[in-house]
Amino acid sequence: MKYEIYKELKVTDDFSVFDFVSAGRFGNIPKRIEFMRTEIDNHYNLAFGDVDEDGNIDDYSISDNGDRNTILATVAFTVDIYLAKYPDRLVYFRGSTQERTRLYRMAVGLNIDELSLKFEIFAEQKNGFVPFQKNMEVLGILVKKK
Repeated sequence: MKYEIYKELKVTDDFSVFDFVSAGRFGNIPKRIEFMRTEIDNHYNLAFGDVDEDGNIDDYSISDNGDRNTILATVAFTVDIYLAKYPDRLVYFRGSTQERTRLYRMAVGLNIDELSLKFEIFAEQKNGFVPFQKNMEVLGILVKKK
């Protein structure tokens, strides 16, 4: 993506967790991206959000720190790193709310030309997965390394 990313990432040995700090108008806010196994072989869920006081991901918090594009670019960067390490895996994500899913869909749509150079991208719809296209309604997004 054509945006700055947070370069100071703390990564677990198995690349399943990426921690970074959002720096913006409300100060420094710890963030976490976690790739979690699902019941489907080689399918992993991407969880993302603020790190709460107990060290868990809070994917409902709204930090509004003024760095949305940097955060989304950082998430895309970590997906690229993760799938480079595990090229046979697929990564699924959707927002914790319809509004967040729409934000993710718009971010992918705005950057589809660049993202599709590295990834096969599918949109989850009511009847299953179809190739992603700009401005389509989605329930979630599935990404595979090309």
